Amino acid sequence: MKHIEETTPCEAPFIGINRHRIGVDGEGVTTLTAFHGCPLHCRYCLNPSCLDADARVRRFTPESLYQELLIDDLYFIATGGGVCFGGGEPLLRLEFIHHFHTLCADRWKITLETSLNVPLKSLQTIAPLVHDFIIDIKDANDEIYTSYTGKSNTQVWENLQWLSENYDRDHVFIRVPLIPEFNTEKDVERSVKQLQTLGFEKFDRFTYRVK
Repeated sequence: MKHIEETTPCEAPFIGINRHRIGVDGEGVTTLTAFHGCPLHCRYCLNPSCLDADARVRRFTPESLYQELLIDDLYFIATGGGVCFGGGEPLLRLEFIHHFHTLCADRWKITLETSLNVPLKSLQTIAPLVHDFIIDIKDANDEIYTSYTGKSNTQVWENLQWLSENYDRDHVFIRVPLIPEFNTEKDVERSVKQLQTLGFEKFDRFTYRVK
């Protein structure tokens, strides 16, 4: 895959902005902003354009994105909502998110939708700014995970361990999907039980719908 480079240290490509979301991306009314770029190559990727070198993207600086989203400031404040960074993988864009947070401070809650398959240092750097994590775990079994994503989940579990010990687990929501042709209901339950040993209790079980 040809990589779409950032043109400035704090400018990033986005594949979409989805406003006025309720109950799916954190508290209150949220706006989902999806970055281009991901470390995984999932077989049933929900946002395949995030890996497409020819995808149509919009480039923002933290300042220009903030101005773009100011239209919903009243909704965010009234409902305790804010911005959900997804993608793609938002933890590849630490500098951008950090600068964005300096603009909205704590007026807008920041949620991250992440695979968590990034270096631990990246998670440690950004975690103090994040109100909620929504983690797509795929499957706890490394063989299943690797078959589905093309990458091991060893780093994911290191990061989950750190979150369990250093972050409020009540603000960690973990998606545990049933993935046709890759795992089973029993695999899903095994994943949940393994996550529970780390103290996590908020799960979203669902089935991928594939064509």
